[in-house]
Amino acid sequence: MEVIVILIGASLAVAIGFLIAFLWAVKSGQYDDKYTPSVRILFDNDSSEEKSKTN
Repeated sequence: MEVIVILIGASLAVAIGFLIAFLWAVKSGQYDDKYTPSVRILFDNDSSEEKSKTN
C-alpha cells in the first residue's frame, strides 16, 4: 500500500513539473509564431532533391 502512495506522489510531481514547463514555454513566447505554419507548405524543400541528384 505504501508503494501506491509513493507512485501517486511521484506521478503528481512529474505532472506538475510538465505543467510548469508548459506554462513557462507559453509565457516566454514559444507558441507565438502564427505566420510560419500557414506558409510552410509554400516553401520548397530542395535539399532532398539536391541530395538525390548528386548521388
